[in-house]
Amino acid sequence: MSTDPKSTDLSRRRLLSLAAAGGGALLVGAVAAAPAAAATKLPQTAVHYQPQPKGKARCDTCLQWQAPKACKLVAGDIAPSGWCSLYAHKA
Repeated sequence: MSTDPKSTDLSRRRLLSLAAAGGGALLVGAVAAAPAAAATKLPQTAVHYQPQPKGKARCDTCLQWQAPKACKLVAGDIAPSGWCSLYAHKA
C-alpha cells in the first residue's frame, strides 16, 4: 500500500464514485421492476370469481371495475353482474 496522500485520495474518490453509481443502478432497477409487478393480475380462481352477483355486490359497482368487461386486479373477461372476494363498493 502506498503512503502517497494523492494515491489515497484518488482511491477514496474512486470508491465513493463507484458506491454512488452502484446505488443509483440499484434504485433504477427497483423502480423498473415495480410497474411489472403491479401489472400482474390475479387468476379468477384465486379470488373466487363467479359470474353472478353476491347479494347486491356486483362487479360493475366495484371500485376495481373497468367497463365493459374487465377488472384492475383480476385477469380475464369479467361479467358486469359478477362478484369476487376482492369486491370493494365504490362510493
